Amino acid sequence: MASHHRPSVDGPSGPTGARGPRRRSLLQAAGVSMGALLAGAGLAGQAEAAGGAPRLREDPFRLGVASGEPAEDGCVLWTRLAPAPLADDGHGGMPLAGYDVRWQIAEDEGFRRVVRSGSAIALPELGHSVHVTVRGLRPGRHYFYRFRAQDHLSPVGRFRTAPHHRDAGGSFTFATASCQAWYHGYFSAYRDLVAHDPDVVFFLGDYVYEYGITSSTMWRAAPLPGPRHEIETSTLADYRVRYGLFKSDPDLQAAHAAAAWVLTPDDHEVQNDYGDGRSYYGLSEEDFLLRRAVAYRAYYENCPLPPLALADGPDSRLHRRLSYGGLATLHVLDARQYRDPKPTTTEEQYAPERTMLGAAQERWLHDGLRSSRARWNLLLQQVGMVRVTESRIDQWDGYPAARQRLLDVLGEPGVAPSVVFTGDCHRSIAGDLLADFSDPGSAVVASEFLGTSIASDGDGAPTDNYTRDWMQHPWMTFYDGRRGHVRGTVDAGAVTTEYRAVPYVRADAGAAGMSLARFRVEADRPGMQKVS
Repeated sequence: MASHHRPSVDGPSGPTGARGPRRRSLLQAAGVSMGALLAGAGLAGQAEAAGGAPRLREDPFRLGVASGEPAEDGCVLWTRLAPAPLADDGHGGMPLAGYDVRWQIAEDEGFRRVVRSGSAIALPELGHSVHVTVRGLRPGRHYFYRFRAQDHLSPVGRFRTAPHHRDAGGSFTFATASCQAWYHGYFSAYRDLVAHDPDVVFFLGDYVYEYGITSSTMWRAAPLPGPRHEIETSTLADYRVRYGLFKSDPDLQAAHAAAAWVLTPDDHEVQNDYGDGRSYYGLSEEDFLLRRAVAYRAYYENCPLPPLALADGPDSRLHRRLSYGGLATLHVLDARQYRDPKPTTTEEQYAPERTMLGAAQERWLHDGLRSSRARWNLLLQQVGMVRVTESRIDQWDGYPAARQRLLDVLGEPGVAPSVVFTGDCHRSIAGDLLADFSDPGSAVVASEFLGTSIASDGDGAPTDNYTRDWMQHPWMTFYDGRRGHVRGTVDAGAVTTEYRAVPYVRADAGAAGMSLARFRVEADRPGMQKVS
Protein backbone atom coordinates (compact mmCIF):
# COMPACT_ATOMS: atom_id res chain seq x y z
CA MET A 1 0.00 0.00 0.00
CA ALA A 2 1.06 3.59 -0.57
CA SER A 3 3.25 5.00 2.15
CA HIS A 4 0.89 7.90 2.86
CA HIS A 5 -1.54 5.45 4.44
CA ARG A 6 0.95 4.36 7.06
CA PRO A 7 2.70 7.40 8.54
CA SER A 8 5.36 7.07 11.21
CA VAL A 9 3.81 7.13 14.67
CA ASP A 10 6.94 7.43 16.75
CA GLY A 11 7.34 11.22 16.89
CA PRO A 12 5.63 13.33 19.55
CA SER A 13 4.15 15.85 17.13
CA GLY A 14 1.81 13.57 15.23
CA PRO A 15 1.87 11.69 11.93
CA THR A 16 4.75 12.13 9.59
CA GLY A 17 5.38 10.52 6.25
CA ALA A 18 4.95 11.18 2.53
CA ARG A 19 3.58 14.62 1.75
CA GLY A 20 3.16 14.66 -2.04
CA PRO A 21 0.86 16.69 -4.32
CA ARG A 22 -1.99 14.22 -3.82
CA ARG A 23 -1.95 14.73 -0.04
CA ARG A 24 -1.83 18.50 -0.46
CA SER A 25 -4.79 18.39 -2.82
CA LEU A 26 -6.78 16.40 -0.28
CA LEU A 27 -5.91 18.91 2.45
CA GLN A 28 -6.92 21.80 0.19
CA ALA A 29 -10.13 20.02 -0.79
CA ALA A 30 -11.01 19.73 2.88
CA GLY A 31 -10.67 23.53 3.10
CA VAL A 32 -8.21 23.77 6.00
CA SER A 33 -6.15 26.92 6.50
CA MET A 34 -3.18 27.23 8.84
CA GLY A 35 -4.81 30.17 10.59
CA ALA A 36 -7.84 28.05 11.38
CA LEU A 37 -5.74 25.21 12.72
CA LEU A 38 -3.81 27.50 15.06
CA ALA A 39 -6.73 29.61 16.21
CA GLY A 40 -9.09 26.71 16.75
CA ALA A 41 -6.46 24.99 18.89
CA GLY A 42 -6.49 28.01 21.17
CA LEU A 43 -2.95 29.12 20.36
CA ALA A 44 -3.05 32.77 21.42
CA GLY A 45 -1.57 35.31 19.07
CA GLN A 46 -1.27 32.91 16.13
CA ALA A 47 -4.26 34.16 14.16
CA GLU A 48 -5.98 37.46 13.57
CA ALA A 49 -8.33 38.64 16.31
CA ALA A 50 -12.02 38.20 15.65
CA GLY A 51 -12.90 41.88 15.48
CA GLY A 52 -16.10 43.19 13.93
CA ALA A 53 -17.93 39.86 13.89
CA PRO A 54 -21.75 40.07 13.60
CA ARG A 55 -23.73 39.92 16.82
CA LEU A 56 -24.97 36.49 17.89
CA ARG A 57 -28.66 36.87 18.68
CA GLU A 58 -29.26 33.21 19.55
CA ASP A 59 -27.52 30.99 22.10
CA PRO A 60 -24.40 29.61 20.35
CA PHE A 61 -23.77 26.90 22.98
CA ARG A 62 -26.55 24.52 21.95
CA LEU A 63 -24.09 21.65 21.55
CA GLY A 64 -22.90 22.02 25.13
CA VAL A 65 -19.35 21.79 26.45
CA ALA A 66 -16.86 19.00 26.96
CA SER A 67 -13.43 18.18 28.35
CA GLY A 68 -11.01 15.45 27.40
CA GLU A 69 -7.51 14.02 27.65
CA PRO A 70 -7.17 14.35 31.44
CA ALA A 71 -3.58 14.86 32.56
CA GLU A 72 -2.15 15.45 36.02
CA ASP A 73 -1.93 19.18 35.31
CA GLY A 74 -4.80 19.87 32.91
CA CYS A 75 -6.97 18.70 30.04
CA VAL A 76 -8.49 19.78 26.71
CA LEU A 77 -11.59 22.01 26.85
CA TRP A 78 -14.04 21.95 23.93
CA THR A 79 -17.06 23.77 22.63
CA ARG A 80 -18.49 24.54 19.21
CA LEU A 81 -20.53 27.65 18.47
CA ALA A 82 -23.75 26.54 16.74
CA PRO A 83 -27.00 28.42 17.40
CA ALA A 84 -28.64 26.26 14.68
CA PRO A 85 -26.75 22.92 14.73
CA LEU A 86 -28.88 21.38 11.95
CA ALA A 87 -28.44 24.20 9.44
CA ASP A 88 -28.04 22.61 5.99
CA ASP A 89 -24.76 24.31 5.12
CA GLY A 90 -22.95 22.73 8.08
CA HIS A 91 -22.01 26.05 9.68
CA GLY A 92 -24.42 25.66 12.60
CA GLY A 93 -26.20 28.95 11.96
CA MET A 94 -22.98 30.91 12.41
CA PRO A 95 -21.86 33.77 10.17
CA LEU A 96 -18.68 33.06 8.20
CA ALA A 97 -16.54 35.06 10.58
CA GLY A 98 -14.21 34.44 13.49
CA TYR A 99 -15.43 34.83 17.06
CA ASP A 100 -13.46 35.36 20.24
CA VAL A 101 -14.35 32.68 22.81
CA ARG A 102 -13.25 33.28 26.38
CA TRP A 103 -12.85 30.45 28.86
CA GLN A 104 -12.44 30.11 32.63
CA ILE A 105 -11.47 27.31 34.99
CA ALA A 106 -12.37 27.56 38.66
CA GLU A 107 -12.11 25.49 41.81
CA ASP A 108 -15.79 26.09 42.59
CA GLU A 109 -18.99 25.93 40.59
CA GLY A 110 -19.77 29.59 41.35
CA PHE A 111 -16.45 30.70 39.76
CA ARG A 112 -15.36 32.69 42.78
CA ARG A 113 -11.91 31.03 42.68
CA VAL A 114 -10.86 31.24 39.02
CA VAL A 115 -7.43 29.64 38.54
CA ARG A 116 -6.99 29.77 34.76
CA SER A 117 -8.56 31.83 31.97
CA GLY A 118 -7.89 32.79 28.38
CA SER A 119 -9.39 32.99 24.92
CA ALA A 120 -9.40 31.19 21.59
CA ILE A 121 -10.77 32.12 18.19
CA ALA A 122 -13.62 30.06 16.73
CA LEU A 123 -13.32 30.17 12.95
CA PRO A 124 -15.62 28.75 10.25
CA GLU A 125 -12.78 26.63 8.83
CA LEU A 126 -13.07 24.43 11.91
CA GLY A 127 -16.84 24.62 12.29
CA HIS A 128 -16.45 27.36 14.92
CA SER A 129 -15.03 24.79 17.35
CA VAL A 130 -12.33 25.50 19.90
CA HIS A 131 -9.96 23.08 21.60
CA VAL A 132 -8.10 24.65 24.50
CA THR A 133 -5.18 22.73 26.00
CA VAL A 134 -4.96 23.79 29.65
CA ARG A 135 -1.93 23.20 31.86
CA GLY A 136 -0.81 24.34 35.32
CA LEU A 137 -3.56 22.71 37.39
CA ARG A 138 -3.13 20.49 40.44
CA PRO A 139 -3.24 16.68 40.23
CA GLY A 140 -6.29 14.70 41.31
CA ARG A 141 -8.60 17.72 41.70
CA HIS A 142 -12.05 18.58 40.44
CA TYR A 143 -12.37 21.78 38.42
CA PHE A 144 -15.24 23.63 36.77
CA TYR A 145 -15.11 25.40 33.42
CA ARG A 146 -17.22 27.55 31.15
CA PHE A 147 -17.04 29.63 27.96
CA ARG A 148 -18.32 33.02 26.88
CA ALA A 149 -18.96 34.28 23.34
CA GLN A 150 -20.06 37.90 23.19
CA ASP A 151 -22.92 38.14 25.72
CA HIS A 152 -23.64 34.40 25.78
CA LEU A 153 -22.46 32.16 28.62
CA SER A 154 -22.11 28.40 28.17
CA PRO A 155 -23.27 25.67 30.52
CA VAL A 156 -20.76 24.74 33.21
CA GLY A 157 -18.72 21.58 32.86
CA ARG A 158 -16.61 19.67 35.35
CA PHE A 159 -13.53 17.46 35.11
CA ARG A 160 -11.00 15.85 37.40
CA THR A 161 -7.29 15.94 36.67
CA ALA A 162 -5.37 12.69 36.75
CA PRO A 163 -3.34 11.76 39.84
CA HIS A 164 0.32 12.76 40.11
CA HIS A 165 2.58 10.48 38.08
CA ARG A 166 4.32 9.26 41.22
CA ASP A 167 1.04 8.45 42.96
CA ALA A 168 0.40 4.70 42.68
CA GLY A 169 -2.05 4.64 45.57
CA GLY A 170 -5.66 5.65 45.78
CA SER A 171 -8.07 4.83 42.96
CA PHE A 172 -10.03 6.32 40.09
CA THR A 173 -13.44 5.52 38.64
CA PHE A 174 -14.31 5.22 34.98
CA ALA A 175 -17.08 4.38 32.56
CA THR A 176 -16.94 3.06 29.00
CA ALA A 177 -19.47 3.81 26.28
CA SER A 178 -19.80 3.24 22.53
CA CYS A 179 -22.16 2.97 19.58
CA GLN A 180 -24.77 5.70 19.95
CA ALA A 181 -27.10 5.50 16.94
CA TRP A 182 -29.41 8.44 17.71
CA TYR A 183 -32.18 7.12 15.48
CA HIS A 184 -32.30 3.73 17.24
CA GLY A 185 -33.18 5.07 20.67
CA TYR A 186 -32.71 7.54 23.47
CA PHE A 187 -29.41 7.95 25.29
CA SER A 188 -30.86 7.17 28.73
CA ALA A 189 -27.84 4.98 29.53
CA TYR A 190 -25.91 8.24 29.88
CA ARG A 191 -28.31 9.39 32.59
CA ASP A 192 -27.36 6.30 34.57
CA LEU A 193 -23.68 6.87 33.80
CA VAL A 194 -23.79 10.45 35.11
CA ALA A 195 -25.57 9.33 38.29
CA HIS A 196 -22.51 7.24 39.21
CA ASP A 197 -20.14 10.22 38.76
CA PRO A 198 -17.10 8.66 37.03
CA ASP A 199 -13.76 10.43 37.04
CA VAL A 200 -13.24 9.71 33.33
CA VAL A 201 -15.26 8.29 30.43
CA PHE A 202 -13.67 6.08 27.77
CA PHE A 203 -15.62 6.32 24.49
CA LEU A 204 -14.71 3.39 22.25
CA GLY A 205 -16.12 4.21 18.85
CA ASP A 206 -19.17 4.94 16.68
CA TYR A 207 -19.95 8.38 18.07
CA VAL A 208 -22.10 9.02 15.00
CA TYR A 209 -23.43 6.83 12.18
CA GLU A 210 -23.23 7.69 8.53
CA TYR A 211 -26.39 5.91 7.33
CA GLY A 212 -29.40 7.77 5.97
CA ILE A 213 -32.19 8.17 8.54
CA THR A 214 -35.59 7.18 7.18
CA SER A 215 -38.90 5.91 8.56
CA SER A 216 -37.58 2.34 8.43
CA THR A 217 -34.50 3.09 10.57
CA MET A 218 -36.01 5.70 12.91
CA TRP A 219 -36.79 3.59 15.99
CA ARG A 220 -36.52 6.44 18.50
CA ALA A 221 -40.03 7.64 19.33
CA ALA A 222 -39.44 11.11 17.90
CA PRO A 223 -40.13 12.95 14.64
CA LEU A 224 -37.86 12.24 11.69
CA PRO A 225 -35.08 14.84 11.56
CA GLY A 226 -35.91 15.83 7.98
CA PRO A 227 -34.83 15.28 4.36
CA ARG A 228 -31.28 16.49 5.07
CA HIS A 229 -30.65 13.26 6.99
CA GLU A 230 -32.22 10.79 4.56
CA ILE A 231 -29.01 10.31 2.58
CA GLU A 232 -25.73 8.85 3.78
CA THR A 233 -23.15 11.38 4.94
CA SER A 234 -20.32 12.07 2.50
CA THR A 235 -19.41 15.78 2.62
CA LEU A 236 -18.04 17.94 5.42
CA ALA A 237 -21.41 19.67 5.74
CA ASP A 238 -23.14 16.26 5.97
CA TYR A 239 -20.90 15.11 8.81
CA ARG A 240 -21.15 18.41 10.68
CA VAL A 241 -24.95 18.32 10.58
CA ARG A 242 -24.98 14.67 11.66
CA TYR A 243 -22.86 15.52 14.70
CA GLY A 244 -25.23 18.38 15.41
CA LEU A 245 -28.14 15.95 15.45
CA PHE A 246 -26.51 13.37 17.70
CA LYS A 247 -25.04 15.96 20.06
CA SER A 248 -28.46 17.56 20.50
CA ASP A 249 -29.36 14.73 22.89
CA PRO A 250 -29.47 16.26 26.40
CA ASP A 251 -28.19 13.12 28.14
CA LEU A 252 -25.11 13.04 25.90
CA GLN A 253 -24.48 16.70 26.66
CA ALA A 254 -24.85 16.03 30.39
CA ALA A 255 -22.37 13.15 30.20
CA HIS A 256 -19.81 15.35 28.47
CA ALA A 257 -20.28 18.09 31.06
CA ALA A 258 -19.90 15.65 33.98
CA ALA A 259 -16.41 14.25 33.32
CA ALA A 260 -13.42 14.31 31.01
CA TRP A 261 -13.58 11.89 28.08
CA VAL A 262 -10.92 9.90 26.25
CA LEU A 263 -12.24 9.03 22.79
CA THR A 264 -11.25 6.81 19.90
CA PRO A 265 -13.33 6.29 16.74
CA ASP A 266 -14.36 3.09 15.02
CA ASP A 267 -15.73 2.79 11.48
CA HIS A 268 -19.07 4.62 11.45
CA GLU A 269 -17.48 8.00 12.04
CA VAL A 270 -16.43 7.53 8.39
CA GLN A 271 -18.10 4.51 6.72
CA ASN A 272 -19.08 1.02 7.82
CA ASP A 273 -16.22 -1.51 7.96
CA TYR A 274 -13.64 0.73 6.28
CA GLY A 275 -9.98 -0.09 6.69
CA ASP A 276 -6.98 2.03 5.78
CA GLY A 277 -7.78 3.65 2.41
CA ARG A 278 -10.37 1.08 1.40
CA SER A 279 -14.13 1.41 1.15
CA TYR A 280 -16.20 -1.74 0.80
CA TYR A 281 -19.07 0.21 -0.78
CA GLY A 282 -17.87 1.07 -4.25
CA LEU A 283 -15.79 4.21 -3.69
CA SER A 284 -12.43 4.53 -5.41
CA GLU A 285 -9.45 4.92 -3.11
CA GLU A 286 -9.10 8.60 -3.99
CA ASP A 287 -12.78 9.34 -3.41
CA PHE A 288 -12.75 7.41 -0.15
CA LEU A 289 -9.66 9.22 1.14
CA LEU A 290 -11.37 12.55 0.47
CA ARG A 291 -14.39 11.30 2.43
CA ARG A 292 -12.11 10.13 5.23
CA ALA A 293 -10.46 13.55 5.29
CA VAL A 294 -13.71 15.42 5.86
CA ALA A 295 -15.01 12.78 8.28
CA TYR A 296 -11.89 12.98 10.44
CA ARG A 297 -12.11 16.76 10.29
CA ALA A 298 -15.72 16.74 11.54
CA TYR A 299 -14.79 14.23 14.25
CA TYR A 300 -12.09 16.57 15.55
CA GLU A 301 -14.38 19.59 15.34
CA ASN A 302 -17.03 17.93 17.48
CA CYS A 303 -15.03 16.11 20.17
CA PRO A 304 -12.59 17.12 22.96
CA LEU A 305 -9.52 15.71 21.22
CA PRO A 306 -5.86 16.74 21.54
CA PRO A 307 -4.29 18.97 18.86
CA LEU A 308 -2.33 16.06 17.38
CA ALA A 309 -5.64 14.46 16.33
CA LEU A 310 -6.47 17.27 13.91
CA ALA A 311 -6.46 15.64 10.49
CA ASP A 312 -3.75 16.31 7.92
CA GLY A 313 -5.74 15.52 4.81
CA PRO A 314 -6.99 11.93 5.23
CA ASP A 315 -4.62 11.14 8.12
CA SER A 316 -5.23 11.73 11.81
CA ARG A 317 -3.02 10.76 14.75
CA LEU A 318 -5.68 9.03 16.85
CA HIS A 319 -3.63 6.50 18.82
CA ARG A 320 -1.92 7.89 21.86
CA ARG A 321 -0.87 7.11 25.41
CA LEU A 322 -2.05 8.76 28.63
CA SER A 323 -0.90 8.25 32.21
CA TYR A 324 -3.32 8.01 35.12
CA GLY A 325 -0.87 8.56 37.92
CA GLY A 326 1.18 5.52 38.79
CA LEU A 327 -1.97 3.41 38.66
CA ALA A 328 -2.54 2.98 34.94
CA THR A 329 -1.16 3.61 31.49
CA LEU A 330 -3.95 4.11 28.95
CA HIS A 331 -3.07 2.84 25.48
CA VAL A 332 -5.64 4.36 23.10
CA LEU A 333 -5.64 2.36 19.86
CA ASP A 334 -6.66 3.06 16.26
CA ALA A 335 -7.80 -0.20 14.69
CA ARG A 336 -9.07 1.34 11.43
CA GLN A 337 -6.60 3.71 9.83
CA TYR A 338 -3.68 1.33 9.23
CA ARG A 339 -5.21 -2.15 9.07
CA ASP A 340 -4.79 -4.61 6.20
CA PRO A 341 -7.90 -5.33 4.09
CA LYS A 342 -10.41 -7.95 5.14
CA PRO A 343 -9.19 -11.41 4.15
CA THR A 344 -10.87 -13.16 1.24
CA THR A 345 -9.44 -16.63 1.94
CA THR A 346 -8.47 -18.60 5.02
CA GLU A 347 -4.87 -18.64 3.83
CA GLU A 348 -4.87 -14.86 3.66
CA GLN A 349 -6.59 -14.57 7.05
CA TYR A 350 -3.79 -16.54 8.73
CA ALA A 351 -0.91 -14.91 6.83
CA PRO A 352 1.79 -14.08 9.40
CA GLU A 353 2.43 -10.56 8.10
CA ARG A 354 -1.16 -9.34 8.41
CA THR A 355 -1.69 -6.41 10.76
CA MET A 356 -4.65 -4.81 12.51
CA LEU A 357 -2.81 -1.72 13.75
CA GLY A 358 -0.16 -1.20 11.09
CA ALA A 359 3.48 -2.08 11.69
CA ALA A 360 4.43 1.26 13.28
CA GLN A 361 1.48 1.45 15.69
CA GLU A 362 1.99 -2.20 16.59
CA ARG A 363 5.61 -1.51 17.58
CA TRP A 364 4.49 1.59 19.48
CA LEU A 365 1.97 -0.48 21.46
CA HIS A 366 4.31 -3.38 22.19
CA ASP A 367 7.08 -1.02 23.29
CA GLY A 368 4.65 0.94 25.47
CA LEU A 369 3.36 -2.19 27.18
CA ARG A 370 6.89 -3.29 27.96
CA SER A 371 8.10 0.08 29.19
CA SER A 372 5.10 1.10 31.30
CA ARG A 373 5.90 1.35 35.00
CA ALA A 374 2.28 1.82 36.04
CA ARG A 375 0.44 -0.82 38.06
CA TRP A 376 -1.94 -1.56 35.16
CA ASN A 377 -2.02 -1.41 31.38
CA LEU A 378 -5.48 -0.47 30.10
CA LEU A 379 -6.02 -0.93 26.36
CA LEU A 380 -8.87 1.17 24.93
CA GLN A 381 -9.87 -0.08 21.52
CA GLN A 382 -12.62 -0.66 19.00
CA VAL A 383 -13.29 -4.30 18.02
CA GLY A 384 -13.39 -7.64 19.79
CA MET A 385 -9.98 -9.13 20.56
CA VAL A 386 -11.11 -12.40 22.16
CA ARG A 387 -11.38 -15.38 19.84
CA VAL A 388 -14.96 -16.22 18.78
CA THR A 389 -15.31 -17.45 15.17
CA GLU A 390 -13.27 -17.28 11.97
CA SER A 391 -16.18 -15.51 10.28
CA ARG A 392 -15.62 -12.33 12.31
CA ILE A 393 -13.15 -11.00 9.78
CA ASP A 394 -13.67 -7.34 10.73
CA GLN A 395 -12.63 -8.12 14.33
CA TRP A 396 -9.29 -9.38 15.64
CA ASP A 397 -10.46 -12.86 14.55
CA GLY A 398 -9.72 -11.63 11.02
CA TYR A 399 -6.14 -10.81 12.08
CA PRO A 400 -5.04 -13.83 14.18
CA ALA A 401 -1.30 -13.38 13.62
CA ALA A 402 -1.43 -9.76 14.79
CA ARG A 403 -3.48 -10.82 17.81
CA GLN A 404 -0.99 -13.54 18.67
CA ARG A 405 1.91 -11.10 18.55
CA LEU A 406 0.05 -8.88 21.02
CA LEU A 407 -0.87 -11.80 23.28
CA ASP A 408 2.79 -12.84 23.33
CA VAL A 409 3.77 -9.37 24.59
CA LEU A 410 0.98 -9.29 27.18
CA GLY A 411 2.30 -12.57 28.55
CA GLU A 412 5.93 -11.51 28.82
CA PRO A 413 7.49 -11.37 32.30
CA GLY A 414 7.65 -7.82 33.56
CA VAL A 415 4.65 -6.54 31.58
CA ALA A 416 2.09 -5.08 33.98
CA PRO A 417 -1.31 -6.77 34.37
CA SER A 418 -3.50 -5.74 31.45
CA VAL A 419 -7.21 -5.20 30.86
CA VAL A 420 -8.76 -4.53 27.46
CA PHE A 421 -11.88 -2.38 27.02
CA THR A 422 -13.72 -2.69 23.71
CA GLY A 423 -16.73 -1.22 21.92
CA ASP A 424 -18.48 -2.16 18.65
CA CYS A 425 -20.36 -5.36 19.53
CA HIS A 426 -23.63 -3.83 20.90
CA ARG A 427 -23.60 -6.38 23.71
CA SER A 428 -22.12 -6.69 27.19
CA ILE A 429 -19.57 -9.50 26.91
CA ALA A 430 -16.70 -10.54 29.17
CA GLY A 431 -13.94 -13.06 28.63
CA ASP A 432 -10.27 -13.78 29.21
CA LEU A 433 -7.49 -13.55 26.63
CA LEU A 434 -5.37 -16.69 26.50
CA ALA A 435 -1.72 -17.04 25.61
CA ASP A 436 -2.79 -19.56 22.94
CA PHE A 437 -6.46 -19.81 21.98
CA SER A 438 -5.80 -23.17 20.28
CA ASP A 439 -5.04 -24.50 23.77
CA PRO A 440 -7.92 -23.70 26.17
CA GLY A 441 -5.67 -24.68 29.06
CA SER A 442 -3.05 -22.07 28.28
CA ALA A 443 -2.36 -19.16 30.61
CA VAL A 444 -4.56 -16.10 30.85
CA VAL A 445 -2.57 -13.03 29.76
CA ALA A 446 -5.30 -10.35 30.02
CA SER A 447 -9.05 -9.89 30.43
CA GLU A 448 -11.40 -8.17 28.00
CA PHE A 449 -14.62 -6.31 28.76
CA LEU A 450 -16.66 -5.58 25.65
CA GLY A 451 -19.24 -2.87 26.22
CA THR A 452 -22.71 -2.76 24.75
CA SER A 453 -24.16 0.15 22.79
CA ILE A 454 -25.77 3.27 24.15
CA ALA A 455 -28.62 2.95 21.62
CA SER A 456 -27.51 1.10 18.47
CA ASP A 457 -29.77 -1.87 17.58
CA GLY A 458 -32.63 -0.64 19.75
CA ASP A 459 -33.80 -2.20 22.99
CA GLY A 460 -31.97 -5.54 22.91
CA ALA A 461 -32.61 -8.58 25.11
CA PRO A 462 -30.62 -10.67 27.60
CA THR A 463 -30.02 -13.36 24.97
CA ASP A 464 -30.18 -13.27 21.18
CA ASN A 465 -29.02 -15.08 18.04
CA TYR A 466 -25.34 -14.47 18.83
CA THR A 467 -25.28 -15.74 22.41
CA ARG A 468 -24.19 -19.25 21.52
CA ASP A 469 -21.39 -18.10 19.18
CA TRP A 470 -19.77 -16.24 22.06
CA MET A 471 -20.57 -18.42 25.04
CA GLN A 472 -19.55 -21.78 23.53
CA HIS A 473 -15.94 -21.11 24.56
CA PRO A 474 -14.52 -21.89 28.01
CA TRP A 475 -12.71 -18.54 28.18
CA MET A 476 -16.00 -16.61 27.98
CA THR A 477 -17.76 -15.54 31.18
CA PHE A 478 -20.74 -13.27 30.45
CA TYR A 479 -23.16 -12.17 27.72
CA ASP A 480 -26.16 -9.81 27.68
CA GLY A 481 -27.72 -8.04 24.69
CA ARG A 482 -29.32 -4.97 26.29
CA ARG A 483 -28.19 -1.34 26.00
CA GLY A 484 -26.04 0.33 28.66
CA HIS A 485 -22.46 0.96 29.64
CA VAL A 486 -19.59 -0.32 31.78
CA ARG A 487 -18.55 1.35 35.00
CA GLY A 488 -15.54 0.47 37.10
CA THR A 489 -12.78 1.30 39.54
CA VAL A 490 -8.99 0.96 39.28
CA ASP A 491 -6.76 0.69 42.33
CA ALA A 492 -3.37 -0.89 42.93
CA GLY A 493 -4.84 -4.27 43.78
CA ALA A 494 -7.64 -4.75 41.27
CA VAL A 495 -9.74 -3.51 38.40
CA THR A 496 -13.44 -3.95 39.15
CA THR A 497 -16.14 -3.58 36.51
CA GLU A 498 -19.91 -3.54 36.49
CA TYR A 499 -22.14 -4.02 33.47
CA ARG A 500 -25.07 -1.59 33.62
CA ALA A 501 -28.14 -1.71 31.38
CA VAL A 502 -31.45 0.01 30.71
CA PRO A 503 -34.56 -2.07 29.89
CA TYR A 504 -35.45 -0.05 26.77
CA VAL A 505 -34.28 2.91 24.67
CA ARG A 506 -36.85 3.23 21.87
CA ALA A 507 -39.93 4.55 23.70
CA ASP A 508 -38.55 7.43 25.75
CA ALA A 509 -35.57 8.63 27.78
CA GLY A 510 -36.95 7.62 31.16
CA ALA A 511 -35.57 4.09 31.53
CA ALA A 512 -33.79 3.50 34.85
CA GLY A 513 -30.40 1.81 34.98
CA MET A 514 -29.84 -1.60 36.51
CA SER A 515 -26.85 -3.76 37.38
CA LEU A 516 -26.30 -6.92 35.31
CA ALA A 517 -23.04 -8.32 36.69
CA ARG A 518 -19.85 -7.33 38.47
CA PHE A 519 -16.31 -8.62 37.92
CA ARG A 520 -12.91 -8.28 39.54
CA VAL A 521 -9.47 -8.69 37.98
CA GLU A 522 -6.76 -8.88 40.63
CA ALA A 523 -3.23 -7.69 39.93
CA ASP A 524 -1.62 -10.87 41.25
CA ARG A 525 -4.20 -13.34 39.91
CA PRO A 526 -4.70 -13.51 36.12
CA GLY A 527 -8.26 -13.82 34.86
CA MET A 528 -11.58 -12.27 35.82
CA GLN A 529 -13.73 -13.36 38.74
CA LYS A 530 -17.47 -12.80 38.73
CA VAL A 531 -18.42 -11.31 42.09
CA SER A 532 -22.16 -10.72 41.63
